[in-house]
Order: sequence, then C-alpha cells, then structure tokens
Amino acid sequence: MKVLWFSNTPALGTEFLTPEALTGGWLNALNKELQEYVELHMIFYYARYAEKFYYKKTHYYPICKRNWKLQVFKNIIFNTFIDTQDKHIYLSLIKEIQPDIIHIHGTENPFACIIGEVDIPIVISMQGNISVILKKYSSGIEKKFFSINNYNIKNLRSFIFSRPFNVNLKQYKKMQKREERNMLKCSNIIGRTDWDKRISSILSPDRRYFHNDEILRDIFYTEKWIYPPNTGKLILHTTSRNSPYKGFETICESLYELHKANIQNIEWRVAGISESDLIVKVVKKKLKNRYPQNGLVLLGNINETQLIEKLKEAHIYIMTSHIENSPNGLCEAMMLGMPCIATNVGGTPSLLKDGEEGILIQDGDPWSLAGTILELYNNPDKAAEYGKKAREKALIRHDKNKIVNELLDIYKSISSVN
Repeated sequence: MKVLWFSNTPALGTEFLTPEALTGGWLNALNKELQEYVELHMIFYYARYAEKFYYKKTHYYPICKRNWKLQVFKNIIFNTFIDTQDKHIYLSLIKEIQPDIIHIHGTENPFACIIGEVDIPIVISMQGNISVILKKYSSGIEKKFFSINNYNIKNLRSFIFSRPFNVNLKQYKKMQKREERNMLKCSNIIGRTDWDKRISSILSPDRRYFHNDEILRDIFYTEKWIYPPNTGKLILHTTSRNSPYKGFETICESLYELHKANIQNIEWRVAGISESDLIVKVVKKKLKNRYPQNGLVLLGNINETQLIEKLKEAHIYIMTSHIENSPNGLCEAMMLGMPCIATNVGGTPSLLKDGEEGILIQDGDPWSLAGTILELYNNPDKAAEYGKKAREKALIRHDKNKIVNELLDIYKSISSVN
C-alpha cells in the first residue's frame, strides 16, 4: 500500500534535515514504525530550501522556495497566511506520487483543501481544535496583556522574529475559518479521545470516526519512574510551551500560594519554556509581586534524555493547560509511572481516570492545584499507586503493534487496497 502523509513537521525526516535537533515527537515515532509496513511518502512545509529526499524507508517532499530567506522575511513582515494558494503544489505532488490513500495530520493546516479535488480516499487526524482553542486562548491571561511584545532593540533576531500574542490570535481566527470549512467536507476522521469524537460529530456531521492512539518516543518504553529518595525537597515537573493557553500563570500562582502557606523547599521545573520567552514576560506583568521569586526553574528546550532524567527526579508531574486533546507530556509521564495531576479539560479525562490513575482538577485554579500537590506529597504511597495504575493504562494505550495494526486497518477500511 502506498500511503501519502501531509504533515506540519518533517517527522522522522528531521533527523536528515537537522541532525542537531534536540528531540523528536510522536509523529516521528509513528513514521518510524509505519514505514516498515507501507510505502510511505510525506509532504510538509519547510522554511529552508531542500530537495525531496529518501531517508530510512520514507520519501519526503519539502514544500519550500529557493529564495527561502526572502520568503521567511516576507512571512514575518506581512504575517502571511496560507489557505488555498498552494493547492496546485499539493495536487502536483499527489499526481507524481499516485498514493492509494492520503492521510492529513491535523485539521488546522491548509492541506485539507484537496478534499473534493482528488478521487483518492482521504483521512484526517485530529490533533487539537482551533475553534475550542480560541475559546480558551485567554482563559488564564486577559487579552489586555496580549499586546505586550518581547522585542529587544539590541538584538536584531529578537526584533524580527518576536511577535505579541495578539498577532498569533489573529492567525488562529483565520485558521478557525479554514478548519471549519475543511472539516465540514471531511468524510473520514481519526481521533483519540471522547472530546475529539464529540467535536468532530458536530463539525464533520457526515464523517466516519476511527480511534487510533499515539506511539510515544522509544525511550519512554524502556524507562520507569521510582519514587525519589527523601531529601526534604519537593520537586514538581511540567512540560509546556510558550503559549497563553498552556496555563503557565497557574504554575506561578500555585507556587506563590504554596510559599504563602510556608511550603518553601519546592522546585517546580518547567521544560519547554525559557526565561527569555514571551509568556514569562506576560505572566510577570500580570502577576506583579505574586510572580514567584524562587523555586521556579525554567529548563527551556531539552532533549529526551535530559527530559527523562528530570522527570525521574520529580515527585509529581503536573499539567496546567486550559485546553488539550491528548497532551504528549502527560502521556509520557503516565508511561513512566509518575503520579500525575492534570486539568480536567478537553481529552484529558479519556487519558487519566480521576481518583484512580491520578487527579484531575479545574483549570485556572491555583488554590486547588496547590492543595492537590500537598495531598500527593503527604501521601507517597497513594501517589505511587496512582503512578502504577497510570503506567498500566499507558502501556496498553501506547502499544506500538496495536497502534500500527489499527492504523493499517483504518487505511484498508477506507480504501480498496488490501
């Protein structure tokens, strides 16, 4: 079977294009496994110019331009939005590849404009949903803070590439219209949670829904969390990114409340956020003297080996997002067998059962989060039991053979190829 992916990233092709890259992701892992069973081709946007290439049993087709530096500059200055203007490129590549099935990863990207333009079966995987994200974008941070910028007049790169969150918000509004238009035409959707199943039943009323979970990075299948030795320090871990709806302000407010309650010996580590990120500047502006003066450790972008090391040192994994579908950070922590606290948003209740595999809390509630942290820290046996149950569920959910076989069955069920 010849399968064509449209993706937001090069997936495993990142190893070829940028060998120095810090880490991979779930799509890299799926790419690695699936290429053993099908003839896999992948189309993706790439900022720099690169010719199509073949790497580790997959064919990759970067969409890029020879004058890529000028193009990047124009995209930043004019806030370029791609909708249907590159459809001819997609169709030309489809004609060249002649796939048996097309799999588009993400309802939010422009690739779905090919629906109705080709006779080849198409399936789209839901990752998040822009309509809901827009509703939750300013849940924790008021819009009046979105105009704050992170420009450094002394740093040309910072001046060119930094954008305030209100610019991103405008892009999201355009993406919402594109997503809703394309989902309305979509007849086959792959999802992972009750949340995305319900959303797609409304936005894609004529769709067939298929369930298919994610493969995690290899290292998370071989490592295991063990309750850290008692050093008198409470270590918490969150994996996040530079975005308003990920709940960074809740982390800061919860840490502030813990300090107020005289719980001082705490280290809350956040991977994926650096001190120089815009979200830090915005949250400092919002919280003022309630921004924690100590105990907050921003790790920035770290590779998967470093991430595993930090996770295994922590007592609790915490997810503070205001909206998620199936957050990879939470899935990875559960796979390790860590005690987890997560906000009861989007698809997280499909991942973690409250009171059995961890604890779900209301998003944006720093007092409840602080209290839940103490509850688990003061009951290490209970915390360890949650982690054990979480790992048991994750091992089943993220079983590689199960996921690949289910995906192959999905492909076969919507195509005439056996």
